[in-house]
Amino acid sequence: MTNVENKNNLNNDDIILKMENITKIYSNGFIANKDVNLELRRGEIHGLVGENGAGKTTLMKVLFGHERPEEGRILFEGKEVQITDPTHALELGIGMVHQHFMLVDTLSVADNMVLGAEPSKGIVYDKKKAIEMTNETAARYNLPVDPNALIKDLSVGYRQRVEILKVLLRGVKVLILDEPTAVLTPQETEELFVQLINLKKQGFTIVFISHKLQEVKQICDRITVLRLGRVTGHANIEDVEIADISRMMVGRDVDLEIQKDKPNVGKSVLKVRDLEHIDKYGVKTIDGLSFDVREGEILGVAGVEGNGQSELSDTICGLLPLQHGSITIDGQSIAGKGIDKIRAMEVSMMHEDRTIYGASRNQSIAENVMADRYFNAPYSNKGILNHKEITEKTNELIKDFVVKCDGPDALVKTLSGGNVQKVVAAREFSSTPRLLVASHPTRGIDVGATDLIRRKIVDLRDKYNSAVLLFSADLNELINVSDSIIVMYDGQIVAYFPELQGVTPSVLGEYMLGVKRMSDEEINAVLHEEEER
Repeated sequence: MTNVENKNNLNNDDIILKMENITKIYSNGFIANKDVNLELRRGEIHGLVGENGAGKTTLMKVLFGHERPEEGRILFEGKEVQITDPTHALELGIGMVHQHFMLVDTLSVADNMVLGAEPSKGIVYDKKKAIEMTNETAARYNLPVDPNALIKDLSVGYRQRVEILKVLLRGVKVLILDEPTAVLTPQETEELFVQLINLKKQGFTIVFISHKLQEVKQICDRITVLRLGRVTGHANIEDVEIADISRMMVGRDVDLEIQKDKPNVGKSVLKVRDLEHIDKYGVKTIDGLSFDVREGEILGVAGVEGNGQSELSDTICGLLPLQHGSITIDGQSIAGKGIDKIRAMEVSMMHEDRTIYGASRNQSIAENVMADRYFNAPYSNKGILNHKEITEKTNELIKDFVVKCDGPDALVKTLSGGNVQKVVAAREFSSTPRLLVASHPTRGIDVGATDLIRRKIVDLRDKYNSAVLLFSADLNELINVSDSIIVMYDGQIVAYFPELQGVTPSVLGEYMLGVKRMSDEEINAVLHEEEER
């Protein structure tokens, strides 16, 4: 990406908000924040970075009124304030756009904009006034939207614009953005950054929370780094490099580039032919997909969310029924097979929703990592569990995957998001699968956990000759980790890159947005060539 503006040209150096010596201790004794200081200037973009569990979310929950600190104080525009809840925060002028959008898909843009503060004529909702308020806000901040469009029909980038406008409509001065680029294409990210620069010019203060350190370096003016609930550094962004930031985050040097040899590919493990899927609304979400994943190959799948990737991964793994076409694993069809029988075919899956499909929050780490093997020797004998073997294996995986926890009996719900993902990875990778289907394996986790999981994926390829199907919204990750990439748009494969030399996020983004499309002849020629190898 190019620099969209001189990021050091601050409008005003006045301090708009201070958090002083914030300490937050939860009822179980966990210290989420300890003596944290954060200073925000009027008209700046301030990066807040740290590992999962470092205390970023808790600190912002304190600022937005979701949590009350045990110690410390908040000063807003020079006056000490007690922020009791999010409504109070909004009244003061502090707003937050969450990573998972808080929009109602079946309502219009205007309806969502005024939700919770609906204009009325008497007791009747004033739709015309809602549209007028939406248009006025969009014009004021140069963020055009169609007030009558339904949220469900909008792109991810457009939905995020609505979320930002919804907060701006309420008159905020400080805007908190939690992982705002997690699901955006490079083009959508660039457009967002233009919008944020424009807001900065108008005097807004923006807190930018992200694990994408390249973006932090590009867009932010200053940063605050947290580790284990404490501040490890404040810095002007021009004074630090990405390696410096990652070192402050994890306490060690992190090599952000994955060094890997060329793949030693073998026969096809996964074969998908003429796959189609129609959802419960009658929409064809997968439209004639055909591709292979071979032994010793990592095939990346790029695409804006909602273009059939979830349906593809869920069908392969048995979460959705196979409706039309064929899927075989080592020549054996999965038709009519459920999740358990597909897993028995040596298939592992890291689902995009780790909290629902990846892990059981109310069970222990040991129970989670043993979920796919507790019924086999040496972990059980004639239905009787061998707790010694289970504990030894769990401890081995905790060490191998660097899970920060109190031991095998710790409940998963007590872990940070990154450590939950490590538990999922420990279970799925340690089964040494023939096929790994990994959906967004590093989404929303810190640089240290991301580095570990990416390297473990490459280890599966190299050490065990596993085939890997990798879905990711992080295009740099796809390019860095994958051996080849397909791009999905509107349920179809619109591009296939068997080699990644010269492939950039911008190149992928054009196909993801439907701006470009390879011909069926081009795609089929590459697929046929791959089959012949």
